[in-house]
Amino acid sequence: MTGLVLEGGALRTIYSSGVCDGLLHQGIRADYVVGVSAGIAYGVSYVSGQEGRNLEIVTRYVRDGRYMGAGNMLRRRNHYSYFGLDFVYDDIPNVLVPFDYDAYNAFPGLVEAGVTNLLTGKTDYYTMDCTDRRFILLQASCAMPLLFPTYKINGIPYLDGGVGDGVPFRQAMRRGCDKLIVVLTRERSYYRRPEKLEAAICRRYAQYPAFCQAIRTRAQRYNDDRAQLLRLEREGRALIFSPKSTRGFSRTERDIDKIRALWREGYEEALARAQEVRSFLAG
Repeated sequence: MTGLVLEGGALRTIYSSGVCDGLLHQGIRADYVVGVSAGIAYGVSYVSGQEGRNLEIVTRYVRDGRYMGAGNMLRRRNHYSYFGLDFVYDDIPNVLVPFDYDAYNAFPGLVEAGVTNLLTGKTDYYTMDCTDRRFILLQASCAMPLLFPTYKINGIPYLDGGVGDGVPFRQAMRRGCDKLIVVLTRERSYYRRPEKLEAAICRRYAQYPAFCQAIRTRAQRYNDDRAQLLRLEREGRALIFSPKSTRGFSRTERDIDKIRALWREGYEEALARAQEVRSFLAG
């Protein structure tokens, strides 16, 4: 079974959208899709087969204050989030750049989104079924500490899925995937450093000690996972896509030219490697 694994990374995930659009263009579909944070928020458009949708959204609205900006953090109705929650997760998919719910629901495989459990510091996975047209599960998966509210699902408090599991390839393996297409949003040489805002985050979420510990250990766990992924690639069990460089590209990037260029890098790489992907899946 083929698993598509999508790392988060906020606006850097436009690279992943380029890869996914290239795969769609070549008719390459996974049996299982899993992601955290923006990885899965953008990834649902791959599942619905809407090539180019994420690029359209980002290039049209990234400079719009309703999409993101400090002004949103002053609005109580927006739960003091940096991103405009109603605009991003309701107005856009349901009105402005419609999400194809029917095509998504026709997908024969399984789609899962990861969210970090504040009580355990671990990432829990939920099926992304899109019956909730305000995408609360996606909001929770994208909920970067300090920039989003805390979300409760089944009474459990959650934040950004990438804190507990930065690249959820092990979840794909647990689901029985023996072939992994992994899309990273940092270059292969990337080495994660400790969280600069660790002290502020741990003060804000002091009532959740397991989550604070996950913040403290995030960098080391992420780097260890990267090393494991490279081993899987050498063993022929994973095929990795990653951008050549993300230097100068912010996770809240507003430069449309930079955004288009990073998307195109992913798209062109997917087209160039399409036969490699097919051979990998057939092997």
